This record gives sequence, structure tokens and C-alpha cells, in this order.
Amino acid sequence: MSEPLPREDRTAAGVVTMLLAVCFFICIDTSAKWLTLTGLPVLMVVFARYFGHFVYACGIYLPQEGFACFRSRAPLKQLLRSCFLFGSTLLNFFALKYLPITVTTTIMFAGPIVVTLLAIPILGEKVGLRRFLAVATGFLGVLVVIQPWGAEWHPAMFFSLGALCMASMYFVMTRLLAGIETNATHQVWSAGLASAVLAPFAWSAWTWPETTTQWIVLFAIGVFGLLGHVLATTAHRWADASILAPMVYSQIFLAAVSGILVFSQWPTIWTLAGGLIIIGSGLYIWQRERAVRKRQIIDAAHPNF
Repeated sequence: MSEPLPREDRTAAGVVTMLLAVCFFICIDTSAKWLTLTGLPVLMVVFARYFGHFVYACGIYLPQEGFACFRSRAPLKQLLRSCFLFGSTLLNFFALKYLPITVTTTIMFAGPIVVTLLAIPILGEKVGLRRFLAVATGFLGVLVVIQPWGAEWHPAMFFSLGALCMASMYFVMTRLLAGIETNATHQVWSAGLASAVLAPFAWSAWTWPETTTQWIVLFAIGVFGLLGHVLATTAHRWADASILAPMVYSQIFLAAVSGILVFSQWPTIWTLAGGLIIIGSGLYIWQRERAVRKRQIIDAAHPNF
């Protein structure tokens, strides 16, 4: 079994790589929304996303590592991580069928906020009053986006909120497995598990694509999934997570461009306002984490005797 690659100090490359990963994540959502709007079942689209990812991952990693890439050093944690990613994708694709891509993307921006809360019981991290208030402000931004009191509310927003919670647990589990699992194991487990679970359901709901464009997008969505997650994992090996975290917020611009060009959907003022609130609170949490980490490094280097 191959060993996990060591971390490297390549901050600039890490930032650029993370930005590329974000581009592919938007390509996944755009492809999924377009395919479902053309009449293909959601379960079939989710299966295509993961099965394509699995096939391409095997094509890359099996020649390099053989079947060792399937052996996990922490199988239970890897299983949970894979289930959370699968659940997040499934719920997000259902949400995309009914909601503008800018809305689902903005709601997912609350991920760092939810991860901050989950890190308290799961990772044993401590959250001070100011960070807790930032979390509360971020949830206020989510309420501004979904507007449960207004005409813009749609029941599919429950799917998006569920996807948010699942994705947050996925990132927590990824953090727990950092330095334990290889990139190859991450990819084949997460894609392979979802493919195996979905196969019978996707087959029963299978609808053959009618156009060449549908076939191309159906094959491409798996490529987008593989590239996005490989690039994101590589970026976190090259640069600190605290530096890469704000890169995710570039999705709001990319989602808006995708919504306008592909679906002729312009973001509403409520989506933009809520997005700014969520981004502001997320950036504050990011800044606090960097400050705390810097202080810990200084204290470790100059202990008080």
C-alpha cells in the first residue's frame, strides 16, 4: 500500500489549484441541472457522476498502485466520509432540479459555518463567543437566501439544507482522515461506494439520452467530479486550509455566470444580500482560525518557563 504524499509549501500553486477545483465543482452543478431539466432522472444523473468518476479514477490509480488503492487504513471513517459525500450530491442534485444554481451555491457557502459547529463535539475544538456570533450571523444570511417567510420559498430548499449538512460532515471526516489515507483511496472509495449503492435504482429509472449533447454532458460530469476532488485534495497538500478556504467563495461569481449563460437565470437581490452576509461571517471565522493558529505557533516556539 502506498504512503500518503507529504505536505509541501507551495502556497501559490495551492491557491491556483483550488480555484481550478472550484471551477470543476460549478461544472458538476451546471451539468446536473441541465441534464435534469432536459428530462433525465436525478438518480440516473447522480449515478453517471459517480460511476464516471469511479471508472476514470480506476484508470488513473490502478496502473500506479494496483488493488492496494482500495485498501483503507480507516475503513469505518472512510465509509462514513463516502456516505456523506454521496448524500450531499444526491440532495444537491434534487435541489438543482427546482432551484437556481446561485441559490444552491449560496446556501452551500454556509459549509464552513456548519463545520465550525460540528468541530466542537467531533474534533474537540473550542469556539469562543465572537466566532459563535459569526456562526449565528451566517445562519441569518442563509435565512435571507431561502426566505421561509416569502414567495421565493420553495420546498426543494430542504434538499439544499440537507446537502449542506451532509457536505459539512464530509469535510469534517476528510479532516479526520488527513495524513491517514491516500488520494487514490479517497477517490475510489467515495466514487465506488456511491456507484454500487445507486446502480439498481439508476437502472430502474434509466432513460436513454436522446441527443448527442446529453451523452457528452453525461460522460463529462464524471470527469468534472474526478478532477474537482483530485485538485482540491492536492491543493490542501500544497497550502494550508486556512489560506484556501476563501477560494470557495469565488463560486458565487461562477454560479452567477453559469446561471445567466446556461439557464438565463439572474441572481435575485436576496440571494446576493444573503451571500454577502454568509461570506462575511465565513471570512471572519477564517480570520479568527488563522489568528488562533498563529498564536499557538508563537506560544509553542516561545514557551513560558
